Amino acid sequence: MAYLLGVDIGTSGTKTVLFDEMGNIRASDLQEYPLYQPKNGWAEQDPGDWWAATYVSIKNVLAKSGVSPEDVKGVGLSGQMHGLVMLDKDNQVLRRSIIWCDQRSGAECEQITSLIGAKRLIEITANPALTGFTASKIMWVKNHEPEIFDKAAKILLPKDYVRYRLTGEYATEVSDASGMQLLDVPNRCWSDEVLQKLGLNKSMLGKVYESQEVTGTIHSKAAELTGLKVGTPVVGGGGDQAAGAVGNGIVKPGVISSTIGTSGVVFAYSDKVSIDPLGRVHTFCHAVPNTWHIMGVTQGAGLSLQWFRNNFCKDEIATAELMEVDPYYLMDKAAEKVEAGSNGLVYLPYLMGERTPHLDPDCRGVFFGLSAKHTKKEVLRSVMEGVVYSLKDCMEIIKELGVDVSEIRASGGGGKSPLWRQMQADVFNSEICTINASEGPAFGVAILAGVGSGVYKIVPEACEATIQVKTRQPADQAVTTRYNEYYKLYKSLYRSLKQDYKTLAKLV
Repeated sequence: MAYLLGVDIGTSGTKTVLFDEMGNIRASDLQEYPLYQPKNGWAEQDPGDWWAATYVSIKNVLAKSGVSPEDVKGVGLSGQMHGLVMLDKDNQVLRRSIIWCDQRSGAECEQITSLIGAKRLIEITANPALTGFTASKIMWVKNHEPEIFDKAAKILLPKDYVRYRLTGEYATEVSDASGMQLLDVPNRCWSDEVLQKLGLNKSMLGKVYESQEVTGTIHSKAAELTGLKVGTPVVGGGGDQAAGAVGNGIVKPGVISSTIGTSGVVFAYSDKVSIDPLGRVHTFCHAVPNTWHIMGVTQGAGLSLQWFRNNFCKDEIATAELMEVDPYYLMDKAAEKVEAGSNGLVYLPYLMGERTPHLDPDCRGVFFGLSAKHTKKEVLRSVMEGVVYSLKDCMEIIKELGVDVSEIRASGGGGKSPLWRQMQADVFNSEICTINASEGPAFGVAILAGVGSGVYKIVPEACEATIQVKTRQPADQAVTTRYNEYYKLYKSLYRSLKQDYKTLAKLV
């Protein structure tokens, strides 16, 4: 039996999972690490923490599984996107990594747009300049820490720093590189034009591979720390969203994923480059060769429900502890008692500003229509509905770009809620499915490792062999009709409040 290792270097921790060739989990291990916030809006992590979490979790997984290292045929790496790792000429980390959620680089986004041109930037990188992307972080260091920038010999992404520690190779792959804003996304290579205009040397960047290609092999020092066999192939892998999409089987036309995690993501496969000229959704290279993906991202999806739980559901948390169930289960049961539309209450989930479709860092959460007749149950349900309306915003833009939507697969923490899945079915007016696989990014890169090492022939074939639809929930047409009217109101509220958000931002 062949085994494949998927390593997902996330923001809260690194999760390593060992799968057999049928996609069954043999063992998993999670190692957590801290997030540093030295100033308001800043977010940093220590790349050494990622590396330690990786080798410890791999060693633990091999010990738990009892699988021989000789039977591990390949390793795939997934990771949080956009983080900046800078190495000097001796391969020492120069500073803590500025990670994806850091917001310090607003001025650098304006600088990048000015140097390249807004229209040209989208033509090349498929996206407008955003604080989340790596290019603006590089420019921030260049502008504010020139003594560090001058020492930088290599620039890597989080998972690619771990790759360097495993293999000694400087490499990345197309899906993660797409989020750096240095890649020519239509042509799947570094953009000489962008690099030249930003004053960056291409020699600082790793070689770009397709996600299933072997980028190197486990060297002796890494083998000692992890327990893996020297020479085990390590493939390109993928950024967390592309890797998760492979793990969900989003590798063919018409199959879309709707993910409710901390943020919300609607992810669509495309066999051609489809770029939104308004920059409302992201277009990146997919982890499947010669394909791309379109991704709408909402900032405060699961975060909204978590915020509500933490601040207003102390009783449910205490009861859930006694019953030995998840508090979200009790919250679902309460929200089920309220009819669609939450008795006239509409929630805008903009707790952290918004990306799709507004690209507005100043917008904030709103409960509209609140009256004395409403109880906690209506407020709770309105939060869940508002999140689904925000996902519909993403879905509508993706359809507008000509993407066929024939099947929607729910995933993430929110995908475990039958009520939230039904809301998606009713708001999208489409059947919502779940699948048998549950390890998203780690499973996706394990599949890519299987293709790269010859266990599978191609990515779609591997997904077909290992992923099956488990549940289907159709839309209720009467409820869909009701939600259509509420969605129109939801959309109009942002337009009405847009200027008020700007005013508020100046007051706080």
